[in-house]
Amino acid sequence: MPEDVQMSEPQPAAAPAAAAAAAPPPSTLHHLKEIASVIEAGSLSKEVRRISRAVRLTVALRRRLAAGDVSAFLAFALPASGEAYARLTCLLPKEDETEMDVDATAPATQISIKQGLPEIEIYCCLLVLIFLIDQKKYDEAKSCATATIARLKTLNRRTVDVLASRLYFYYSYVHEITNSLAEIRGNLLGLHRMATLHHDELGQETLLNLLLRNYLHYNLFDQAEKLRSKAPRFEAHSNQQFCRYLFYLGKIRTIQLEYTDAKESLLQAARKAPMAARGFRIQCNKWAIIVRLLLGEIPERTVFMQKGMKEALIPYFELTNAVRIGDLELFRAVADKFASTFSADRTHNLIVRLRHNVIRTGLRNISLSYSRISLADIAKKLRLVSADPVADAESIVSKAIRDGAIDATIDHSNGWMVSKETGDVYSTNEPQAAFNSRIAFCLNMHNEAVKAMRFPPNSHKEKESAEKRRERLQQEEELAKHMAEEDDDDF
Repeated sequence: MPEDVQMSEPQPAAAPAAAAAAAPPPSTLHHLKEIASVIEAGSLSKEVRRISRAVRLTVALRRRLAAGDVSAFLAFALPASGEAYARLTCLLPKEDETEMDVDATAPATQISIKQGLPEIEIYCCLLVLIFLIDQKKYDEAKSCATATIARLKTLNRRTVDVLASRLYFYYSYVHEITNSLAEIRGNLLGLHRMATLHHDELGQETLLNLLLRNYLHYNLFDQAEKLRSKAPRFEAHSNQQFCRYLFYLGKIRTIQLEYTDAKESLLQAARKAPMAARGFRIQCNKWAIIVRLLLGEIPERTVFMQKGMKEALIPYFELTNAVRIGDLELFRAVADKFASTFSADRTHNLIVRLRHNVIRTGLRNISLSYSRISLADIAKKLRLVSADPVADAESIVSKAIRDGAIDATIDHSNGWMVSKETGDVYSTNEPQAAFNSRIAFCLNMHNEAVKAMRFPPNSHKEKESAEKRRERLQQEEELAKHMAEEDDDDF
């Protein structure tokens, strides 16, 4: 009898393990049904965070979508007799239906949702739009986005706002791919006005960035600045949107010659951007390097050696080297060598402005090396190419002296530049200005850190139990994981 008992005990324990090992992972369709149930729960309970979670889960599922899965999900989520089902089904390709994952792994309790919810309908539109963009079917994607935006204008529900912000992004993205951004500018302005009236701050944030991108795409910097200055201010709700806003603000400030503010915005955008958004961070660093050069600063070598950016920043490294040396001939050679790269980055016009900085740097080096030098020799050393290089050298030296770039005088009778002796820098206001900028940076960082802190409600009244604390930490870890997956798609 004891032997029989010992033989029969392992069998119940081994059976579930074998069944778990043999069970295949849930299908894509099953995951989509679960996401729909999350959206339904968020809609009925009016919890926006559930809708946000559904969007993050969709981003993680995006690479596995097939036409058959999307078609089956539309049949599950939308009424077959509805206009939305007929419109979305016609946009999907028919040849990939055989690639659908069979939903054989669904549990015994089938997932069911309440059809007719606006959130479910808008989510289906978003899913089809994402799938069409991934399949490079841009004409169908444009028609889908246009029809969905028209449907959104009839809704005023806060639970739709998260889905609407994603639709606005893809609506603009698909028109940018097809070079038709100018067509939707008026529509975006109308949507921004509607979002402002509905107090949809996430929608306002997204649409403001899309409008700024639209204006900057056509080099309409004055219109972009007018919109930015007149738009309502509010606290940022999305880190990704705030980074984009800082980047666009930095570009506007650069064109308007406000280099100090532009530098701060661009560096802050690069610092706040997630590590996964490498392309965005590269663009921020490119513009920040140019702005620092225009300010007369030389970026540190570590800026060009950042992980994953070294190759992309090579043209700007050589440009920085030419500016640092003050060699006008080398500067021309670098500008011609990487002209296509600078044009693609839209920094070519800014690099033209750097010519004056190169001349000023070379002149500063000359003033430190010589106590007295003729204007003709200055023209030769700066390699000025003009009809009267001596007269050009004289005007350049005069402007540098007036701006305070060099401490010298011009002897017009002899044609000399006479450098003055270097004074004590601590007798000037430079140390005070340097300390002031550092203190301001530290205070700004402290204020941002305080604003970023979040406390649970009534934390001073009741203490959190151990079980609730574990539950909260688990939710925070899950949220962080989904946000990291979302970063890849957003940038």
